[in-house]
Amino acid sequence: EVQLVESGGGLVQPGGSLRLSCAASGFTFRDYALSWVRQPPGKGLEWVSAIEWNGGGTYYAESVRGRFAISRDNAKNTLYLQMNSLESEDAAVYYCVGHSGSYYSAGLEYWGKGTLVTVSS
Repeated sequence: EVQLVESGGGLVQPGGSLRLSCAASGFTFRDYALSWVRQPPGKGLEWVSAIEWNGGGTYYAESVRGRFAISRDNAKNTLYLQMNSLESEDAAVYYCVGHSGSYYSAGLEYWGKGTLVTVSS
């Protein structure tokens, strides 16, 4: 059974930083692209960032480019999202999502349950 378990969310002040983690199991982690997708309160899903199977390709939504950094440790089956200079608009539930293939172009297939990020002073 594929499992993606997010952690690291919480309350942070505007301008602060958080690092999200996603622990994966039940599939060959190193073979698949992964994404972070978020859902702000009362709004729809927004894709945030993606990383290809070997970390060679990383992609970002314009709204987070330059502030967020995605990375992965294939030895630990873990995905990360370093979030800096957080803004109130970044408040959301953040989901770790496994793609159906190795590259960014593959569809989103496996979803974690999410971790809540709250940005407030």
